[in-house]
Amino acid sequence: QTCKVRQQYRSKIMKVCRLSTSSLLLLAGVSEAFAPRTFLPTRGQSSLLVATDPTATSNDRLGLEYPAISPFGKGQDVGSADKQILGGKGANLAVMTSIGLSVPPGFTLSTECCDRFCNAWNMELPDELWDQVKASLKAVEEEMGAEFGSPSNPLLLSVRSGAAISMPGMMDTVLNLGMNDEVVVGLAQKTGNPRFAWDSYRRFLEMFGNVVLDIPRSEFEDELDDVKYDKNIFEDSELTAEDFQVVVEKFKQVYHNNNISFTQDPMEQLKLAIGAVFKGWMGSRAVKYREVENIRNLLGTAVNVQSMVFGNMGDTSGTGVCFTRDPNTGENEIFGEFLIDAQGEDVVAGIRTPKPISELEEIMPEVYAEFKRNTEILEKHYGDMQDIEFTIQEGKLFMLQTRNGKRGGEAAVKISVDLVREGLITKEEAIMKVLPEHLDQLLHPRFPDVEQKEYKDAVMTRGLPASPGAAVGRIAFSNEKVVENKEKGIPSIMVRDETSPDDVEGMYAAEGILTARGGMTSHAAVVARGWGKPCICGCSSISVDEANGQVTIALEGGTKKTFQEGDFISLNGQTGEVLEGQQTVAPPAITGNLKTLMEWVDDIRTIDVLANADTPADAAEARKNGANGIGLCRSEHMFFAPARISMVRQLILGNGEQAKEALKELLVFQREDYEGIFKAMDGLPVTIRLLDPPLHEFLPSPKDEEVFKDLAAQLGSSVNELREKVEDMEEVNPMLGLRGCRLGITRPAIIEMQTRAIIEGALNAIENDVDAKPDIMVPLVGKVEEFRNQAALIRKVAHQVFEERGKTCDFKVGTMIEIPRAALTAHEIAEEADFFSFGSNDLTQMTFGYSRDDVGTFLPSYINQGILLDDPFVTIDTAGVGQLIKMTVEKGRAVKPGLKIGVCGEHGGDPRSVRFFSNDAGLSYVSCSPFRVPIARLAGAQAEVEKPTNGFHP
Repeated sequence: QTCKVRQQYRSKIMKVCRLSTSSLLLLAGVSEAFAPRTFLPTRGQSSLLVATDPTATSNDRLGLEYPAISPFGKGQDVGSADKQILGGKGANLAVMTSIGLSVPPGFTLSTECCDRFCNAWNMELPDELWDQVKASLKAVEEEMGAEFGSPSNPLLLSVRSGAAISMPGMMDTVLNLGMNDEVVVGLAQKTGNPRFAWDSYRRFLEMFGNVVLDIPRSEFEDELDDVKYDKNIFEDSELTAEDFQVVVEKFKQVYHNNNISFTQDPMEQLKLAIGAVFKGWMGSRAVKYREVENIRNLLGTAVNVQSMVFGNMGDTSGTGVCFTRDPNTGENEIFGEFLIDAQGEDVVAGIRTPKPISELEEIMPEVYAEFKRNTEILEKHYGDMQDIEFTIQEGKLFMLQTRNGKRGGEAAVKISVDLVREGLITKEEAIMKVLPEHLDQLLHPRFPDVEQKEYKDAVMTRGLPASPGAAVGRIAFSNEKVVENKEKGIPSIMVRDETSPDDVEGMYAAEGILTARGGMTSHAAVVARGWGKPCICGCSSISVDEANGQVTIALEGGTKKTFQEGDFISLNGQTGEVLEGQQTVAPPAITGNLKTLMEWVDDIRTIDVLANADTPADAAEARKNGANGIGLCRSEHMFFAPARISMVRQLILGNGEQAKEALKELLVFQREDYEGIFKAMDGLPVTIRLLDPPLHEFLPSPKDEEVFKDLAAQLGSSVNELREKVEDMEEVNPMLGLRGCRLGITRPAIIEMQTRAIIEGALNAIENDVDAKPDIMVPLVGKVEEFRNQAALIRKVAHQVFEERGKTCDFKVGTMIEIPRAALTAHEIAEEADFFSFGSNDLTQMTFGYSRDDVGTFLPSYINQGILLDDPFVTIDTAGVGQLIKMTVEKGRAVKPGLKIGVCGEHGGDPRSVRFFSNDAGLSYVSCSPFRVPIARLAGAQAEVEKPTNGFHP
């Protein structure tokens, strides 16, 4: 039944995202704009597998484009090792063989076989493929001088998975395959080591039962613990051969208890193990890992069948796992662990406490010296830090696996920079080794000790990681409390059911934000990301009781804990974890190796990276992070401060004179803000979007009695009259109502005030030796007549200011492209506009017909069912929205070849979207949150490297 469910799920996924094998192979040399992981040829290997093979006819009948099986080992011609077909493990085994390292012989069943197994072969190995397996096994037997299944001269095998992208711990392994009641006796006699033979047998029974037959591992561990308890010992290494014989009998009883018969036929064991590894591709762990790591477009996992070498043959044998550099710090020193008299799984399973790899030099100096030489050879060949598994059998070293090692952000940057300095890779290769998530870790305050027990014990629950970073503060439930705490120097975590625009002041003052409701594109998430505030949304396990000043958290263990306002909690916006108490936080900085890497990034990228910034402080942060200007200054965000919001409300609800007075007050505020932003961005362009949201967003909620009373007194009106005005302004669908340029056309005084503030602010800045470069952007244009109306008004006011001041300055007037009709008529608008900027959030909303505020009600189901592969408000939809963007660029530049075109929505900071904007759409710039500018810079450089015509070959 499990297999059927997996097959059905796999079929759904493949219907949505399956590519032909040839398309997948192209990813090895020319990555798609949207490949979540970039598949480039590994150093020293070609991008295509040689497709000529004696079994070609058989492969055709199996429906395969490439050889089903590829051998590796001494004397084997491995051809070209393509990870897309052989998987990472199989390709690397082939490469290690080709460069002369000691690798136990074996063969690899291709990822293509996995794809066919899951989708065409009904979860069974066809006879023709099985014949190839037996023929390949015969070659291994000849090389090893042993026979699989023979009691007198036994050959044992390992069966391991290996996808094109490393998925540590997510796939399955079976060791010592081929053991049975006769082979264990023969192995004991052949080696003269009964303890080793019976130890190998009990290990096989446990692995085979767990991986192949789904028997819980705990049932075997319980039996082993009982034997050790009876013998009053604590370590497996203290058990004798006779003890292991008892364990074997107990393990067989575990099979019997589960109504399963253990097969004594080695060939049947092999067939079942290969099938189990293929099925594991659709196992819950592997599926979840691919989902979390955003790994797609893979055919499946390869299966590596390899002759066993044994680290559990006594004091001259052992096994280990190590990295050629420290994966935490990036220091150039071997980092790893090993065990004497053990097998590989013992090191990673935590069964025994391993020794640091440095001690191997003392115990086996010759083996260590050879191992160190091998690590240097592999690092030089791959041009990257390697994660290596090895076994020592009676003093002889065998290399079992190598792959590019997983690493943290600090290590990723240091390793990349050091490898360039050591002459092993180019700068272009270096930037491709640093992932956006690595920079995310470095550029936000972060918790440095996330792997420590104290940190893990403090985790209470999890929500959606809406905005990265680390925050520690006292719980506060209201704007007023957060602001009060801020004034007293007390850090706050704002905890709400959900946030609204009225919460902006508190959100800005808070260290972090935690909400019970809302998704990754909710108000809290969008605002928090823009400000670089750690934020966790949709944390459904919290219950907020603002009236009583407390929040109850349903803990992961099933119990509940209540916190009062003022209690300390910590938020990890990177992982969505909510922690108890005050956790240690490390501040971010672009210095040292990171500064060096970012200099290389800027030398390589051709697309500009601007920032979305609404205040002088935001602008200064953007410039510090390397922005080439401001791509979006949202004037409405300047209106939410208490002194300003009252003037905005007076402008909207007051009489003619009151509205004029409000405009005068707002002019002063806006002019000061713009002057500050021009100063912060001296010499760089500042794109200011005129008022965009519906006016009702600035109006008080009917529940805000005190606000209504104060506003009524301010306007000389009754509360009831004021309520009627507010109710009259309500719209059925405000996102498609009176907003953007429609507001400017119907209430031109607002646009006149904003234009005057921009131009006067620019002239004031210029008088103070600041090179101000204002670009004025008209929002929500759908017809050229709308833009023409607003552009004329803007230019008229600008010239009035020039005449009044006796001075001029350069400025541009452009428009946002966020309505599909604007994309369709871009050639008309380009005749009038100086630049375009895509408002990709609204363009996505209007193209899909999804409400950005309500999409969380169905988006998870759409993604789970494969209807959508990504949240389209996070990663640009290239097939729909992307086509409108490309059409706009083509139409606009057909009229004005040098037209500046950028994007300023949330997508501007998404690395996969940046790749599309740069390489497919040909945009001039992207604009994103100041805190994501370094990530967008990196993404822009990586996109440049990936262009097939640029001459770079990582």
